[in-house]
Amino acid sequence: MGPCEVRLFLNFLANDRHVTPNTQRTALNALAFLYNVYLKKPLGDIGFRQAKPKQRVPVILNQQEVADVIKPMLGVHQLVFSILYGSGLRISECLRLRVKDIDWTNQTLTVRNGKGDKDRVTLISPCLKNSVDAQVEKALCLQNNDNQQGVGPSLPYALSRKYPNAFRQPAWMFVFPSKQLCPHPLTGELCRHHLHSSSLRKALQRALKSTCIYKKINCHSFRHSFATALLQSGTDIRTVQSLLGHSDLRTTAIYTHVLGQHYAGTVSPLEAII
Repeated sequence: MGPCEVRLFLNFLANDRHVTPNTQRTALNALAFLYNVYLKKPLGDIGFRQAKPKQRVPVILNQQEVADVIKPMLGVHQLVFSILYGSGLRISECLRLRVKDIDWTNQTLTVRNGKGDKDRVTLISPCLKNSVDAQVEKALCLQNNDNQQGVGPSLPYALSRKYPNAFRQPAWMFVFPSKQLCPHPLTGELCRHHLHSSSLRKALQRALKSTCIYKKINCHSFRHSFATALLQSGTDIRTVQSLLGHSDLRTTAIYTHVLGQHYAGTVSPLEAII
């Protein structure tokens, strides 16, 4: 079997099996590895039909539902989800926050190397100051103990070579550090990475069981809810776009379709006769 059969198979997945683009892409990558690396017979351009991505409306929580989910959480988990909703961060962006990224004077958070390798500045709620400061104090205490053993937080890229003592500086400490040390994936040096996202997902599932919310909720739903809450309060859509870090306004505009009373005040015509 060669490129022709591979093309027929990929078209079969899209036309007959109606798989998602990601499923078809996984099959393509597996076949490309088989032919290019194992069989040493590169496929080249096979010209298959790509599965069409579906436009899905994001699932959001209203303010009461957010409160119901966050309330039963404890400690770090409650603080992380409060930041997700209060600042519109992705879960990875929140866990990668370092002490130097928090600015209480301007009430802002700086997101480093976000999606698309972009930096951006978003807001942080002043009501979280005491909780965040307490968490930072715990993180710095942990860093101090690590420094006595000659280790510290994992650093990006080649920063540890350029600044050998950067791991001792409080600015580089993760706000949400992991409980255990681990080898750096690039250098192999022992270091402390940030908290793993799996613990947050498990905490969310436990919290949802104590509520009467039957929506399909994940960590990203709090970012969606942040955007819709701002639009409902009258925040300009361009401002929301900037806070979320979207390159295209059309990506932000999708949140206008999930508001109960739609953006710009559109309501059902049935309201006029009942």
